[in-house]
Amino acid sequence: MNQSFVNVQTELPGPKAKELLKRRHDIVPDAVSYGIPTFVDKADGAILQDVDGNRFIDFAGAIGCINVGHRHPTVVKALHDQVDRYLHTGFNVMMYEPYIEFAEKIAALAPGSFDKKVMFLNSGAEAIENAVKIARKHTKKQAIVSFSGGFHGRTLMTMSLTGKVKPYKYEYGPFAPEVYHAAYPYHYRKPKSMSEAEYSQYLLDEFEKFFISEVAPDNVAAVLMEPVQGESGFIIPDKTFVQGVAAICKKHGILLIADEIQTGFGRTGKYFAMEHFGIEPDFITISKSMGAGLPISGVIGRKEMMDTANAGELGGTYCGSPLGCSAGIAVLEVMEKERLNERAEVVGDKVMTKFKHMYNRFDAIGEVRGLGAMCAIEFVEDRSSKKPAPQLAAQTLKEARKRGVIALKAGVYDNVVRLLMPLVITDEQLEEGLDILEEAVEVVLMKNKTKQV
Repeated sequence: MNQSFVNVQTELPGPKAKELLKRRHDIVPDAVSYGIPTFVDKADGAILQDVDGNRFIDFAGAIGCINVGHRHPTVVKALHDQVDRYLHTGFNVMMYEPYIEFAEKIAALAPGSFDKKVMFLNSGAEAIENAVKIARKHTKKQAIVSFSGGFHGRTLMTMSLTGKVKPYKYEYGPFAPEVYHAAYPYHYRKPKSMSEAEYSQYLLDEFEKFFISEVAPDNVAAVLMEPVQGESGFIIPDKTFVQGVAAICKKHGILLIADEIQTGFGRTGKYFAMEHFGIEPDFITISKSMGAGLPISGVIGRKEMMDTANAGELGGTYCGSPLGCSAGIAVLEVMEKERLNERAEVVGDKVMTKFKHMYNRFDAIGEVRGLGAMCAIEFVEDRSSKKPAPQLAAQTLKEARKRGVIALKAGVYDNVVRLLMPLVITDEQLEEGLDILEEAVEVVLMKNKTKQV
Protein backbone atom coordinates (compact mmCIF):
# COMPACT_ATOMS: atom_id res chain seq x y z
CA MET A 1 0.00 0.00 0.00
CA ASN A 2 1.36 3.39 -0.95
CA GLN A 3 2.08 5.88 1.81
CA SER A 4 -0.50 8.64 2.22
CA PHE A 5 0.95 12.08 2.80
CA VAL A 6 -2.32 13.59 4.03
CA ASN A 7 -3.95 12.90 7.36
CA VAL A 8 -6.98 14.99 8.31
CA GLN A 9 -8.18 13.68 11.67
CA THR A 10 -10.54 16.47 12.75
CA GLU A 11 -13.15 18.75 11.28
CA LEU A 12 -11.74 22.07 10.15
CA PRO A 13 -11.18 23.95 12.33
CA GLY A 14 -10.08 21.39 14.90
CA PRO A 15 -10.26 22.02 18.68
CA LYS A 16 -6.99 23.97 18.99
CA ALA A 17 -7.63 25.86 15.77
CA LYS A 18 -11.11 26.86 17.02
CA GLU A 19 -9.57 28.53 20.06
CA LEU A 20 -7.04 30.36 17.92
CA LEU A 21 -9.71 31.32 15.41
CA LYS A 22 -11.78 32.96 18.14
CA ARG A 23 -8.73 34.93 19.29
CA ARG A 24 -8.00 35.84 15.67
CA HIS A 25 -11.51 37.24 15.11
CA ASP A 26 -11.33 39.19 18.37
CA ILE A 27 -8.13 41.01 17.43
CA VAL A 28 -7.45 40.82 13.66
CA PRO A 29 -9.66 42.72 11.17
CA ASP A 30 -11.93 40.52 9.06
CA ALA A 31 -10.55 42.29 5.97
CA VAL A 32 -7.35 40.28 6.48
CA SER A 33 -8.81 37.17 4.91
CA TYR A 34 -7.83 33.51 5.20
CA GLY A 35 -8.36 30.54 2.95
CA ILE A 36 -8.41 27.66 5.41
CA PRO A 37 -9.76 27.89 8.99
CA THR A 38 -6.76 26.46 10.79
CA PHE A 39 -3.26 27.38 11.93
CA VAL A 40 0.08 25.91 10.90
CA ASP A 41 2.30 24.14 13.41
CA LYS A 42 4.98 22.67 11.12
CA ALA A 43 5.92 22.85 7.45
CA ASP A 44 8.39 20.85 5.41
CA GLY A 45 8.83 20.68 1.63
CA ALA A 46 5.29 20.49 0.25
CA ILE A 47 3.64 19.32 3.48
CA LEU A 48 1.85 21.45 6.08
CA GLN A 49 0.75 20.28 9.53
CA ASP A 50 -1.71 22.25 11.61
CA VAL A 51 -1.99 22.73 15.37
CA ASP A 52 -4.42 19.80 15.64
CA GLY A 53 -2.05 17.39 13.89
CA ASN A 54 -3.83 17.44 10.54
CA ARG A 55 -1.45 17.04 7.62
CA PHE A 56 -1.98 18.62 4.19
CA ILE A 57 -0.34 18.65 0.77
CA ASP A 58 0.35 22.27 -0.07
CA PHE A 59 -0.83 23.27 -3.54
CA ALA A 60 -0.92 26.97 -2.57
CA GLY A 61 2.71 27.65 -1.67
CA ALA A 62 1.82 30.78 0.36
CA ILE A 63 0.36 32.26 -2.85
CA GLY A 64 3.46 31.39 -4.84
CA CYS A 65 6.16 32.20 -2.27
CA ILE A 66 7.50 28.71 -1.69
CA ASN A 67 8.86 27.43 -5.01
CA VAL A 68 11.86 25.88 -3.23
CA GLY A 69 9.60 24.37 -0.57
CA HIS A 70 9.01 25.04 3.11
CA ARG A 71 12.17 25.19 5.21
CA HIS A 72 14.56 24.01 2.54
CA PRO A 73 17.75 22.97 4.40
CA THR A 74 19.95 25.21 2.26
CA VAL A 75 17.79 28.24 3.04
CA VAL A 76 17.51 27.37 6.73
CA LYS A 77 21.29 27.06 7.03
CA ALA A 78 21.84 30.38 5.26
CA LEU A 79 19.42 32.08 7.65
CA HIS A 80 21.05 30.56 10.75
CA ASP A 81 24.46 31.65 9.50
CA GLN A 82 23.15 35.19 8.93
CA VAL A 83 21.41 35.38 12.31
CA ASP A 84 24.65 34.43 14.02
CA ARG A 85 26.42 37.43 12.42
CA TYR A 86 23.95 40.35 12.41
CA LEU A 87 20.23 40.95 11.84
CA HIS A 88 19.89 44.52 10.64
CA THR A 89 22.00 47.60 10.12
CA GLY A 90 19.98 49.36 7.43
CA PHE A 91 21.61 49.19 4.01
CA ASN A 92 21.44 53.00 3.85
CA VAL A 93 23.40 53.22 7.15
CA MET A 94 26.00 50.44 7.09
CA MET A 95 25.95 48.27 4.00
CA TYR A 96 26.39 44.48 3.88
CA GLU A 97 27.73 42.07 1.29
CA PRO A 98 24.64 39.78 0.90
CA TYR A 99 22.77 42.69 -0.72
CA ILE A 100 25.52 43.13 -3.31
CA GLU A 101 25.95 39.41 -3.97
CA PHE A 102 22.24 38.81 -4.41
CA ALA A 103 21.89 41.82 -6.72
CA GLU A 104 24.79 40.60 -8.87
CA LYS A 105 23.30 37.13 -9.21
CA ILE A 106 19.80 38.45 -10.00
CA ALA A 107 21.10 40.86 -12.64
CA ALA A 108 23.06 38.08 -14.34
CA LEU A 109 19.94 35.88 -14.61
CA ALA A 110 17.47 38.52 -15.77
CA PRO A 111 16.68 38.77 -19.50
CA GLY A 112 18.28 41.68 -21.32
CA SER A 113 21.58 42.07 -23.14
CA PHE A 114 22.25 45.38 -21.42
CA ASP A 115 23.82 46.51 -18.16
CA LYS A 116 21.44 46.32 -15.20
CA LYS A 117 21.19 47.50 -11.64
CA VAL A 118 19.06 46.04 -8.85
CA MET A 119 17.45 47.48 -5.74
CA PHE A 120 15.69 45.52 -3.03
CA LEU A 121 12.54 46.31 -1.09
CA ASN A 122 10.10 44.51 1.22
CA SER A 123 6.97 43.59 -0.75
CA GLY A 124 5.71 43.17 -4.27
CA ALA A 125 3.65 46.33 -4.00
CA GLU A 126 6.76 48.30 -3.03
CA ALA A 127 8.59 46.91 -6.03
CA ILE A 128 5.81 48.12 -8.36
CA GLU A 129 5.69 51.51 -6.64
CA ASN A 130 9.43 51.99 -7.10
CA ALA A 131 9.48 50.80 -10.70
CA VAL A 132 6.82 53.42 -11.43
CA LYS A 133 8.81 56.09 -9.57
CA ILE A 134 11.97 55.32 -11.51
CA ALA A 135 10.14 55.20 -14.86
CA ARG A 136 8.56 58.58 -14.20
CA LYS A 137 11.82 60.09 -13.00
CA HIS A 138 13.71 58.84 -16.05
CA THR A 139 11.15 59.74 -18.72
CA LYS A 140 9.81 62.93 -17.09
CA LYS A 141 6.34 61.60 -18.00
CA GLN A 142 3.43 60.90 -15.68
CA ALA A 143 1.02 58.35 -17.16
CA ILE A 144 1.22 54.60 -16.46
CA VAL A 145 -0.74 52.00 -18.45
CA SER A 146 -1.64 48.63 -16.97
CA PHE A 147 -4.09 45.97 -18.12
CA SER A 148 -7.62 44.91 -17.26
CA GLY A 149 -7.59 41.93 -14.95
CA GLY A 150 -4.11 42.61 -13.67
CA PHE A 151 -3.23 42.57 -9.98
CA HIS A 152 -0.33 44.62 -8.68
CA GLY A 153 -0.96 45.24 -4.97
CA ARG A 154 -3.04 46.99 -2.34
CA THR A 155 -1.24 50.31 -1.83
CA LEU A 156 -2.78 53.41 -3.37
CA MET A 157 -0.68 53.30 -6.54
CA THR A 158 -0.74 49.54 -7.00
CA MET A 159 -4.46 49.37 -6.21
CA SER A 160 -4.98 52.02 -8.88
CA LEU A 161 -2.98 49.91 -11.34
CA THR A 162 -4.95 46.76 -10.49
CA GLY A 163 -7.61 45.88 -13.05
CA LYS A 164 -10.20 44.16 -10.83
CA VAL A 165 -12.62 46.06 -8.58
CA LYS A 166 -13.70 43.58 -5.90
CA PRO A 167 -12.22 42.85 -3.44
CA TYR A 168 -9.25 45.11 -4.11
CA LYS A 169 -10.59 48.55 -5.05
CA TYR A 170 -14.23 48.68 -4.01
CA GLU A 171 -15.00 51.83 -1.95
CA TYR A 172 -11.30 52.70 -1.65
CA GLY A 173 -11.19 55.58 -4.11
CA PRO A 174 -10.26 58.15 -5.20
CA PHE A 175 -7.35 56.45 -6.90
CA ALA A 176 -3.98 57.71 -8.07
CA PRO A 177 -4.22 59.91 -11.17
CA GLU A 178 -2.68 59.26 -14.58
CA VAL A 179 -3.34 55.51 -14.48
CA TYR A 180 -4.98 53.89 -17.51
CA HIS A 181 -6.13 50.35 -18.24
CA ALA A 182 -5.88 48.61 -21.61
CA ALA A 183 -7.47 45.29 -22.66
CA TYR A 184 -5.58 42.05 -21.98
CA PRO A 185 -6.15 38.84 -23.97
CA TYR A 186 -8.43 36.22 -22.41
CA HIS A 187 -8.51 33.63 -25.18
CA TYR A 188 -11.07 31.39 -23.51
CA ARG A 189 -13.56 34.27 -23.58
CA LYS A 190 -12.69 35.77 -26.95
CA PRO A 191 -15.52 36.49 -29.42
CA LYS A 192 -16.58 33.27 -31.15
CA SER A 193 -16.38 34.95 -34.54
CA MET A 194 -12.63 35.55 -34.19
CA SER A 195 -9.78 33.11 -34.65
CA GLU A 196 -6.91 33.14 -32.15
CA ALA A 197 -4.76 35.17 -34.55
CA GLU A 198 -7.58 37.62 -35.33
CA TYR A 199 -8.25 38.13 -31.64
CA SER A 200 -4.61 38.95 -30.90
CA GLN A 201 -4.41 41.37 -33.80
CA TYR A 202 -7.68 43.00 -32.75
CA LEU A 203 -6.34 43.65 -29.25
CA LEU A 204 -3.10 45.07 -30.62
CA ASP A 205 -5.08 47.35 -32.93
CA GLU A 206 -7.13 48.44 -29.92
CA PHE A 207 -3.94 49.06 -27.99
CA GLU A 208 -2.77 51.39 -30.75
CA LYS A 209 -6.15 53.19 -30.68
CA PHE A 210 -5.84 53.39 -26.88
CA PHE A 211 -3.09 55.98 -27.36
CA ILE A 212 -5.51 58.07 -29.38
CA SER A 213 -8.67 57.76 -27.32
CA GLU A 214 -7.35 57.38 -23.74
CA VAL A 215 -3.88 58.89 -23.30
CA ALA A 216 -1.28 60.40 -25.60
CA PRO A 217 1.80 58.16 -25.92
CA ASP A 218 4.17 61.07 -25.37
CA ASN A 219 2.73 61.41 -21.86
CA VAL A 220 3.15 57.72 -20.95
CA ALA A 221 6.15 56.75 -18.85
CA ALA A 222 5.60 53.00 -18.80
CA VAL A 223 3.35 50.06 -19.56
CA LEU A 224 3.04 47.53 -16.73
CA MET A 225 2.26 43.91 -17.62
CA GLU A 226 2.05 40.54 -15.90
CA PRO A 227 3.45 37.94 -18.34
CA VAL A 228 0.76 35.63 -16.95
CA GLN A 229 -2.04 37.22 -14.97
CA GLY A 230 -2.05 35.56 -11.55
CA GLU A 231 -5.04 36.73 -9.53
CA SER A 232 -7.20 36.76 -12.65
CA GLY A 233 -6.86 33.01 -13.01
CA PHE A 234 -3.55 32.35 -14.76
CA ILE A 235 -4.55 34.06 -17.98
CA ILE A 236 -1.79 33.35 -20.48
CA PRO A 237 -1.34 35.81 -23.36
CA ASP A 238 -0.11 34.66 -26.74
CA LYS A 239 3.38 35.50 -27.93
CA THR A 240 2.06 37.73 -30.71
CA PHE A 241 0.29 39.99 -28.23
CA VAL A 242 3.19 40.31 -25.77
CA GLN A 243 5.70 40.99 -28.54
CA GLY A 244 3.26 43.41 -30.16
CA VAL A 245 2.86 45.38 -26.94
CA ALA A 246 6.66 45.53 -26.56
CA ALA A 247 7.00 46.77 -30.15
CA ILE A 248 4.36 49.48 -29.65
CA CYS A 249 6.11 50.61 -26.47
CA LYS A 250 9.42 50.82 -28.29
CA LYS A 251 7.86 52.77 -31.16
CA HIS A 252 6.47 55.39 -28.78
CA GLY A 253 9.44 55.53 -26.41
CA ILE A 254 7.43 53.97 -23.58
CA LEU A 255 9.19 51.80 -21.00
CA LEU A 256 7.99 48.25 -20.35
CA ILE A 257 7.72 46.96 -16.78
CA ALA A 258 7.23 43.21 -16.34
CA ASP A 259 5.48 42.27 -13.10
CA GLU A 260 7.14 38.92 -12.37
CA ILE A 261 6.19 38.84 -8.71
CA GLN A 262 4.14 35.64 -9.02
CA THR A 263 5.61 34.28 -12.27
CA GLY A 264 9.29 34.56 -11.35
CA PHE A 265 11.85 32.14 -9.92
CA GLY A 266 10.97 29.00 -11.79
CA ARG A 267 7.19 28.98 -11.58
CA THR A 268 6.72 28.85 -15.36
CA GLY A 269 9.82 26.79 -16.10
CA LYS A 270 12.07 29.84 -16.55
CA TYR A 271 13.68 32.19 -14.07
CA PHE A 272 11.40 34.85 -15.54
CA ALA A 273 8.21 34.24 -17.54
CA MET A 274 9.06 36.98 -20.06
CA GLU A 275 11.72 34.61 -21.38
CA HIS A 276 8.92 32.51 -22.90
CA PHE A 277 7.94 35.49 -25.05
CA GLY A 278 11.43 36.56 -26.09
CA ILE A 279 11.06 39.97 -24.43
CA GLU A 280 13.70 42.02 -22.61
CA PRO A 281 11.75 44.41 -20.33
CA ASP A 282 13.21 47.69 -19.20
CA PHE A 283 12.25 46.84 -15.62
CA ILE A 284 11.31 43.60 -13.86
CA THR A 285 9.61 43.58 -10.48
CA ILE A 286 10.20 40.52 -8.28
CA SER A 287 9.16 39.15 -4.89
CA LYS A 288 7.34 36.07 -3.50
CA SER A 289 9.51 32.99 -4.17
CA MET A 290 12.75 34.96 -4.42
CA GLY A 291 13.10 34.72 -0.62
CA ALA A 292 11.51 31.34 0.16
CA GLY A 293 9.02 33.04 2.46
CA LEU A 294 11.21 35.87 3.76
CA PRO A 295 9.80 39.35 3.03
CA ILE A 296 11.90 40.74 0.21
CA SER A 297 11.23 42.18 -3.23
CA GLY A 298 13.17 43.99 -5.91
CA VAL A 299 13.37 46.02 -9.08
CA ILE A 300 15.75 45.01 -11.86
CA GLY A 301 16.26 47.70 -14.47
CA ARG A 302 18.46 49.18 -17.15
CA LYS A 303 21.52 50.69 -15.50
CA GLU A 304 21.11 54.19 -16.91
CA MET A 305 17.46 54.29 -15.88
CA MET A 306 18.04 52.97 -12.37
CA ASP A 307 20.70 55.66 -11.90
CA THR A 308 18.33 58.51 -12.81
CA ALA A 309 17.08 58.93 -9.23
CA ASN A 310 19.21 60.87 -6.79
CA ALA A 311 20.68 59.64 -3.50
CA GLY A 312 18.02 59.18 -0.82
CA GLU A 313 15.09 59.14 -3.24
CA LEU A 314 14.75 55.35 -3.19
CA GLY A 315 14.93 52.84 -0.35
CA GLY A 316 13.51 52.31 3.13
CA THR A 317 14.34 51.11 6.62
CA TYR A 318 14.09 47.37 6.03
CA CYS A 319 14.56 47.28 2.26
CA GLY A 320 16.78 44.38 1.22
CA SER A 321 17.23 43.05 4.76
CA PRO A 322 20.26 40.83 5.41
CA LEU A 323 17.97 37.87 6.14
CA GLY A 324 15.99 38.36 2.93
CA CYS A 325 19.15 38.68 0.83
CA SER A 326 20.76 35.62 2.43
CA ALA A 327 17.59 33.63 1.82
CA GLY A 328 17.53 34.83 -1.80
CA ILE A 329 21.12 33.74 -2.45
CA ALA A 330 20.25 30.32 -1.03
CA VAL A 331 17.13 30.13 -3.24
CA LEU A 332 19.23 30.64 -6.37
CA GLU A 333 21.67 27.98 -5.20
CA VAL A 334 18.80 25.52 -4.71
CA MET A 335 17.25 26.39 -8.07
CA GLU A 336 20.52 25.70 -9.89
CA LYS A 337 21.53 22.55 -8.00
CA GLU A 338 18.08 20.96 -8.10
CA ARG A 339 17.31 22.25 -11.62
CA LEU A 340 13.97 23.64 -10.52
CA ASN A 341 13.21 25.28 -13.86
CA GLU A 342 13.26 21.84 -15.43
CA ARG A 343 11.33 20.44 -12.48
CA ALA A 344 8.62 23.05 -13.06
CA GLU A 345 8.13 21.69 -16.57
CA VAL A 346 7.81 18.14 -15.23
CA VAL A 347 5.35 19.21 -12.52
CA GLY A 348 3.36 21.24 -15.04
CA ASP A 349 3.16 18.32 -17.47
CA LYS A 350 1.85 16.02 -14.74
CA VAL A 351 -0.70 18.59 -13.60
CA MET A 352 -1.94 19.30 -17.12
CA THR A 353 -2.23 15.58 -17.89
CA LYS A 354 -4.51 15.20 -14.85
CA PHE A 355 -6.40 18.40 -15.69
CA LYS A 356 -7.08 17.22 -19.25
CA HIS A 357 -8.36 13.92 -17.85
CA MET A 358 -10.65 15.89 -15.52
CA TYR A 359 -11.78 18.10 -18.38
CA ASN A 360 -12.88 15.00 -20.28
CA ARG A 361 -14.77 13.74 -17.21
CA PHE A 362 -16.50 16.89 -15.99
CA ASP A 363 -18.51 19.25 -18.22
CA ALA A 364 -18.35 21.91 -15.50
CA ILE A 365 -14.68 22.45 -16.33
CA GLY A 366 -14.67 25.02 -19.10
CA GLU A 367 -10.93 25.23 -19.63
CA VAL A 368 -7.65 23.99 -18.19
CA ARG A 369 -4.53 26.04 -18.81
CA GLY A 370 -0.97 26.32 -17.69
CA LEU A 371 2.54 27.55 -18.34
CA GLY A 372 5.16 25.45 -16.61
CA ALA A 373 3.89 24.73 -13.10
CA MET A 374 1.46 27.66 -13.15
CA CYS A 375 -1.75 25.72 -13.83
CA ALA A 376 -5.47 26.38 -13.37
CA ILE A 377 -9.00 25.04 -13.89
CA GLU A 378 -11.86 27.36 -14.85
CA PHE A 379 -15.35 26.28 -13.75
CA VAL A 380 -18.46 27.15 -15.74
CA GLU A 381 -22.16 26.32 -15.53
CA ASP A 382 -21.99 24.89 -19.02
CA ARG A 383 -19.46 24.92 -21.83
CA SER A 384 -21.71 26.49 -24.43
CA SER A 385 -22.56 29.65 -22.46
CA LYS A 386 -19.26 29.68 -20.50
CA LYS A 387 -21.17 31.30 -17.64
CA PRO A 388 -18.78 31.45 -14.68
CA ALA A 389 -19.48 29.10 -11.77
CA PRO A 390 -17.67 30.62 -8.76
CA GLN A 391 -19.64 28.41 -6.35
CA LEU A 392 -18.07 25.29 -7.90
CA ALA A 393 -14.57 26.65 -7.38
CA ALA A 394 -15.31 27.54 -3.74
CA GLN A 395 -16.96 24.19 -3.02
CA THR A 396 -14.12 22.28 -4.67
CA LEU A 397 -11.52 24.04 -2.52
CA LYS A 398 -13.53 23.27 0.62
CA GLU A 399 -13.89 19.59 -0.27
CA ALA A 400 -10.18 19.38 -1.13
CA ARG A 401 -9.23 20.88 2.25
CA LYS A 402 -11.38 18.33 4.07
CA ARG A 403 -9.41 15.62 2.26
CA GLY A 404 -5.99 17.16 2.87
CA VAL A 405 -5.14 19.43 -0.09
CA ILE A 406 -4.80 23.21 0.14
CA ALA A 407 -5.26 25.12 -3.12
CA LEU A 408 -6.30 28.64 -4.08
CA LYS A 409 -9.17 30.44 -5.75
CA ALA A 410 -8.63 33.04 -8.47
CA GLY A 411 -10.24 34.49 -11.56
CA VAL A 412 -11.91 37.66 -12.75
CA TYR A 413 -15.16 35.88 -11.85
CA ASP A 414 -13.75 33.95 -8.84
CA ASN A 415 -14.38 30.71 -10.74
CA VAL A 416 -10.82 29.42 -11.07
CA VAL A 417 -8.82 26.96 -8.97
CA ARG A 418 -5.10 27.66 -9.34
CA LEU A 419 -2.14 25.60 -8.21
CA LEU A 420 1.15 27.00 -6.90
CA MET A 421 2.68 23.95 -5.24
CA PRO A 422 6.37 23.97 -4.25
CA LEU A 423 8.48 22.82 -7.17
CA VAL A 424 10.31 20.42 -4.85
CA ILE A 425 7.11 18.41 -4.37
CA THR A 426 7.71 14.70 -4.92
CA ASP A 427 5.93 12.83 -7.71
CA GLU A 428 4.09 10.76 -5.10
CA GLN A 429 2.88 13.85 -3.21
CA LEU A 430 1.84 15.51 -6.46
CA GLU A 431 -0.09 12.49 -7.67
CA GLU A 432 -1.89 12.03 -4.35
CA GLY A 433 -2.80 15.71 -4.25
CA LEU A 434 -4.12 15.67 -7.81
CA ASP A 435 -6.18 12.55 -7.13
CA ILE A 436 -7.70 14.26 -4.09
CA LEU A 437 -8.49 17.35 -6.16
CA GLU A 438 -10.23 15.22 -8.78
CA GLU A 439 -12.20 13.46 -6.06
CA ALA A 440 -13.23 16.83 -4.62
CA VAL A 441 -14.58 17.99 -7.99
CA GLU A 442 -16.48 14.73 -8.40
CA VAL A 443 -18.07 15.01 -4.94
CA VAL A 444 -19.07 18.65 -5.48
CA LEU A 445 -20.70 17.96 -8.82
CA MET A 446 -22.52 14.92 -7.42
CA LYS A 447 -23.84 16.92 -4.46
CA ASN A 448 -25.05 19.71 -6.73
CA LYS A 449 -26.71 17.23 -9.06
CA THR A 450 -28.51 15.63 -6.10
CA LYS A 451 -29.75 19.06 -4.92
CA GLN A 452 -31.11 19.84 -8.38
CA VAL A 453 -33.04 16.58 -8.46
